[in-house]
Amino acid sequence: MADVKDPAIAEAYEKVRSDKDDETWALFDYEDDKSNKLKLTETGKGDIAEFASKLDDARASYGFIRVRYSNDEHSTREKFVFVIWIGSDVKVMRRARVSVHTADVKSVIRAFSMELKVSSKDELKEDVVVNQLRRLGANYDRSKFN
Repeated sequence: MADVKDPAIAEAYEKVRSDKDDETWALFDYEDDKSNKLKLTETGKGDIAEFASKLDDARASYGFIRVRYSNDEHSTREKFVFVIWIGSDVKVMRRARVSVHTADVKSVIRAFSMELKVSSKDELKEDVVVNQLRRLGANYDRSKFN
């Protein structure tokens, strides 16, 4: 079981979800290589690229991102993405525990449109993520109706 009791985790999640806060992402890491306790590592006000730049190939991490995108000049959408990051250099036992610990993390990070399990920063490029989000729901691009 992962320990997600640190109140900073829930607070960061709420800030990213809130329209009143500027935070657009939060990153959560294990305290150390042997620990099952998660901590808030960092929050940010930037885009997906900023979030991705904080990921470490030697770590397994979790993230929560607010993604803003427009379908056309008339509409903007916001969706939330839950990220499970397993860096390429993460040890086998940690990799195995992440799949079990994800359910515990979801007890705090509850509402999101899409879950991404990634091991390459290329999978977190904005155009890739936005295209996946568009496929999940209705695409209201009015230019296609002309």
